[in-house]
Amino acid sequence: MIPFENCLPYDRIMNDIYIPTCPFCGQENVLLALRPSELTEIHEGKKRLLIFPCCHNKVTVIDTDRDYLLTNQKIR
Repeated sequence: MIPFENCLPYDRIMNDIYIPTCPFCGQENVLLALRPSELTEIHEGKKRLLIFPCCHNKVTVIDTDRDYLLTNQKIR
């Protein structure tokens, strides 16, 4: 079972990936340094270090689906 507290919702707008709110600093509409092609690679098993541009905190993304990024730590 996927732990929901490790999931981060995201939105895809054109070729950009946004999260509604940063889980660390609370900044709204944060543009992530991810491309849509990387979401497919992550879903296929590749891990990706994600650094939030607003506060420079980092998490490792270990899986994705159409709505959520699954990370290696609790973020909720």
